[in-house]
Amino acid sequence: MEKNGTLLQYFHWYITPENDLWKQLANESERLSDMGITAVWMPPAFKGSKGLQSEGYDVYDLYDLGAFKQKNTVRTKYGSKEDYLSAIEAAHNAGIQVYADVIINHLCGADGTERVPVRKVNPDQRDEFISDTFEIDAYTKFEYNGRKGLSDFKWDYHCFTGVDFAEDLQETGIFSIQNEYGEGWQDVAEHEVGNYDFLLGADIDYRNSAVREEIKRWGAWYWQTAQFDGIRMDAVKHVPPAFIAEWLQHVRDTAGKKLFAVGEYWSPEKLNDMLRFIDLVNGQLSLFDAPLQHNLFNASQQGDQYDLRCIFDNTLVATQPALAVTLIGNHDTQPLQLLQAPLQDWFKPHAYALILLREQGYPCVFYPDLYGAAYTDQDNNITISPVPGLEQLINTRKSAAYGLQRDYFDNPNCIGWTREGSGEVDGSGCAVLLSNAGDGQKRMELGKQHAGRRLRNVLSDGQGEVETDADGWGEFNCPAGGISVWVFV
Repeated sequence: MEKNGTLLQYFHWYITPENDLWKQLANESERLSDMGITAVWMPPAFKGSKGLQSEGYDVYDLYDLGAFKQKNTVRTKYGSKEDYLSAIEAAHNAGIQVYADVIINHLCGADGTERVPVRKVNPDQRDEFISDTFEIDAYTKFEYNGRKGLSDFKWDYHCFTGVDFAEDLQETGIFSIQNEYGEGWQDVAEHEVGNYDFLLGADIDYRNSAVREEIKRWGAWYWQTAQFDGIRMDAVKHVPPAFIAEWLQHVRDTAGKKLFAVGEYWSPEKLNDMLRFIDLVNGQLSLFDAPLQHNLFNASQQGDQYDLRCIFDNTLVATQPALAVTLIGNHDTQPLQLLQAPLQDWFKPHAYALILLREQGYPCVFYPDLYGAAYTDQDNNITISPVPGLEQLINTRKSAAYGLQRDYFDNPNCIGWTREGSGEVDGSGCAVLLSNAGDGQKRMELGKQHAGRRLRNVLSDGQGEVETDADGWGEFNCPAGGISVWVFV
């Protein structure tokens, strides 16, 4: 992660195979770099159980990056292995780092069933058994006959803690596998529903030392194959924290450098749980700031009733700024998804200014906010428009948002801040003002070294210029319910 870096989540849930995402990224890399994007988070590259239609989170074969005929397709939704590696090379040539999406919580789409001893559990209280031990036909055999080589490891029920379907009973539920590693679940950080080890599919059991070694072996192989610069780890609240730290260290040792890592621990109203997880992994990875996304969503819904002075209250970026990846939305919060919490369009520029132009946090831009998106799911038609001014905000982070930050969070409906700039970046320094009610106006300081300098609003050509006084102060304004970002002329 470089100074003033900006991460782009380069996908959304409803990307189609026709998008040829890997080829698109290869073609877009130079433009993204010029804009100010310094890293891209690519979606899961391995084969999922839904084959060509898989988003990748229903992971079937971690070793199949779109190279083998499995699940009725060679390529994945995003392209072939060759396309994937070419996209990474193009990004690197443009000076953009690449983050790989890693899912090591579960496997889906097994090749066959086997008789497995299980006990049913209460889905609302997972540490409560609601049956004695009995046997079911469970999808726990992964043989990968379509993929030759790379690994001889054979997955069976000894490798999993639980499953969510009994084939012989045609019954969906949560079935705890009874094996030599003990009944019940692994020790994970999240105690919601009693124990949140199980999420979906066949849940991987890291109490099995052979499983731990296989996933570490795969991690080393993956880095050696793709040469990624960082890792986004899915569903970390469902994986034992000790193994997450162990796995990350192994991959970093393989790479010979401290690869960036960010985890998805989505607890919008449980900041303390997120902080506890950070402690459990000894601060080895950042987390997405779910509480901040929650605040931004509420602010967009409540309009002028929301107190903007509280926008960073109870957030990760306010508590652990060095480990906070800030965002306004992602593939889980977009419309029609399980965690949907999309911001109202009017507030998206405000939200992006709040994550892109401040000193704290590592901002992540969401693909549809840059490119737009249109999709249909179960007869619901959704259109997401590109956020006005987003490219200018990203570029302003790259060119101007440096140096000492002065906050002016002194009005519930109008807040602002300035960045003093850095002598290492010519022309840097900026002033930001935003309102969720009427016209905004605020007197703010940029520093005496900027006395008598003129600034213009990069988001509007019609507001004229502001000139600072002899002490480096200026009178800045923004339109009603709007935002202004001022940089030196």
